[in-house]
Amino acid sequence: MSGNRTFTMLKPDAIENGHMGKIIDMIIQAGFSIKAMKFTRLTKEQAKKFYEVHAERPFYSELVEYMTSGPIVAAILEKENAVADFRTLIGATDPAEAAEGTIRKYYAESKGRNAIHGSDSDENADIEGKFYFTPAEIF
Repeated sequence: MSGNRTFTMLKPDAIENGHMGKIIDMIIQAGFSIKAMKFTRLTKEQAKKFYEVHAERPFYSELVEYMTSGPIVAAILEKENAVADFRTLIGATDPAEAAEGTIRKYYAESKGRNAIHGSDSDENADIEGKFYFTPAEIF
């Protein structure tokens, strides 16, 4: 997925609050094409594995609980300079610090319930995308 693909996940709060369609529309309007998409719910084991990089951090258990509290939407997106452009589109983790016009400014509730995940590097986009999708599921 290097360079022109990234991974995203709409988090349980975005789904619960009815923002899924609006967020997907913002993504498409920003020039991203959807190469794979899955509406699913994480098990505790899946959430622990996906977020194992944070296992030693104090918020890990709370993060796992939150990410298993409802359905999520996982997606692989394509656009030139995908990772950087998507990070700009989603905005800062804390919605109070997110720029106007960003997904988190519009739809995040808090730093912990921030509506959406976006990969922070090409390498992580590849790893995270493979966590959710097989090569046959990616167009």
